[in-house]
Amino acid sequence: MSKLKLFTDGGSRGNPGPAAYGYIILETSGGAEIILEKCGNYLGITTNNQAEYEGLIAGLKWVVTNHPTSDLEVFMDSLLIVNQLKGIFKVKNPELLPKYREAHKLFYALNKPSITHIRREYNSIADQLVNQALDARS
Repeated sequence: MSKLKLFTDGGSRGNPGPAAYGYIILETSGGAEIILEKCGNYLGITTNNQAEYEGLIAGLKWVVTNHPTSDLEVFMDSLLIVNQLKGIFKVKNPELLPKYREAHKLFYALNKPSITHIRREYNSIADQLVNQALDARS
């Protein structure tokens, strides 16, 4: 069984504003990390938190479709989303609730999922994918 790492990010220029998400999925095997997938997509006008959730959902969907029995570690720089998914924070924004529910369902459908908050500098690849998607639309 493989061990996967999902690094995901979302962002908007303005809040709300033009938004995008990015994610990268790595497989850890024998001490090496192999890139399985990376993606950056433009979303249109939305909020930063909505973009963060969209990135998480897109990455989780890829894992559920392609590696549903793998152990998964998720890394995000959004403390809000991480703590909502862990059940530490309640989802107070009604616009985020459907995205939270979808992410929660996908996340807990996986084998031994974990989610960790990381500082932005440790999420640079996902952040670059967000900015590339935004720059391509401007």
